[in-house]
Amino acid sequence: MRLARLVKILWVAHRFGLDEFLLGSEQFPALRRLVHPLSARRKIEKPRAVRLRQALENLGPIFVKFGQVLSTRRDLLPPDIADELARLQDSVPPFDSGLVVQTLERVYGRPLRQVFASFDIKPMASASVAQVHLAQLPDGTRAAVKILRPKIDRVIANDVALLYSAAALVEVLWKDGKRLKPRAVVAEFERHLRDELDLMLEAANASQLRRNFAGSPLLRVPEVYWDWCSSEVMVMESMAGIPISQVDALRAQGVDLARLARSGVEIFFTQVFRDGFFHGDMHPGNILVDAQGRYIALDFGIMGTLSDADKSYLARNFLAFFRRDYRRVAQAHLEAGWVPRDTRVDEFESAIRAVCEPIFDKPLKEISFGRVLLRLFQTSRRFNVEIQPQLVLLQKTLLNIEGLGRELDPDLDLWQTAKPYLERWMSEQVGWRALTRHMREEAPHWGVALPQLPRLLYRRLLAGDSDAIAAQLASAAAEQKRQARWLIALSVVLAVLLVAQLIQLFV
Repeated sequence: MRLARLVKILWVAHRFGLDEFLLGSEQFPALRRLVHPLSARRKIEKPRAVRLRQALENLGPIFVKFGQVLSTRRDLLPPDIADELARLQDSVPPFDSGLVVQTLERVYGRPLRQVFASFDIKPMASASVAQVHLAQLPDGTRAAVKILRPKIDRVIANDVALLYSAAALVEVLWKDGKRLKPRAVVAEFERHLRDELDLMLEAANASQLRRNFAGSPLLRVPEVYWDWCSSEVMVMESMAGIPISQVDALRAQGVDLARLARSGVEIFFTQVFRDGFFHGDMHPGNILVDAQGRYIALDFGIMGTLSDADKSYLARNFLAFFRRDYRRVAQAHLEAGWVPRDTRVDEFESAIRAVCEPIFDKPLKEISFGRVLLRLFQTSRRFNVEIQPQLVLLQKTLLNIEGLGRELDPDLDLWQTAKPYLERWMSEQVGWRALTRHMREEAPHWGVALPQLPRLLYRRLLAGDSDAIAAQLASAAAEQKRQARWLIALSVVLAVLLVAQLIQLFV
């Protein structure tokens, strides 16, 4: 199967003229001469970036999804290709209704009519890994049923193996290949895909995000109906709303688009910096807006997580950017170990200033984060900045936020919207609020440990005495061994002298 898949990939690559990406390298002149007769009669008119996007769409949903992830790595791709890959849409035909019924009856172990009061066999949405149907639970509750595509795990395993091979080639062909960690990008992609193949994990993600935003006036997350969930089927609350991309419909419903845009920024920064747990696939198809102007999040297969160190690093950098403190940005990279220690801070600071200064005091409609990221990556290449694979998903989410912001309110001042929130978050992390919070969090542990301190101290003192006694005994034993060795040596010497004397007497 993998061989057949490889043959198809090679055929698609030839059809869309992708061989120029490989054969353009000076490392393969002989291969270029060999393939040239095969491609000489081929008629290619479209730009290379368009052809690459079309080839990925032709190869199927897994390559489309990887292209979406790859579009965020502007350090790895030329700008024309990165821009074109960002246009990839994960639109996949639904699988056969007979397979839908077969999967559900196998999972539940009984006929479909005994599981749901009603079930719409026509899917309301279809994506690369799963599709969604509307249904009604036995008690009349309206629900959305997400069903994994049959045998999708095999397809993914084969395609990911081929992507690893391609990443290895990238490391050979590109001068900066090892620094840019293409295999780490594939590994990150594989991890997210593997999580998407277990709908129980997605259900847990949805449940966590819902708990994080319980009672929030900004974001709604569907409730998970656990009794109907399995690794292949996820059943959750059916949510009604207008897709966020339908701006005219939102305006007709009376939604304040400017306020909606500001709420989106706050939701994003709340997920990243308060929770370290954020929605990693925020394209318009996964976001609705209800009648009250609240966001509705859908599809929780790809969620990003950040460590405390990552959150602190990002927050300090964001704040430094907002305050135009580029020296602090440069120092933060040095402190994190992301640039070589011999890097001159003043040179790095000047390079960052040249990238960021032109974008301040401009509305969102005049700023392209894609171009800013491109220039930042060019700077990172110059200063040998080590790429952090765990932040690739966050970068993709930032680009999604940019697109949504442009649709809702092109005049949104992203900096002024985000700065107060970040300053408040930082004060909670490093100010007196942080001290109070940490003391409150540690109070239960101190309540348990304090009564035990006298006993633990007594044991330690006893252990210290025992250690001293043991050390004395060991020292005495070592002294005895040393004395024994001297006695043995002396005995040998006396024996030799005695033998010598006896020999002289007999001679």
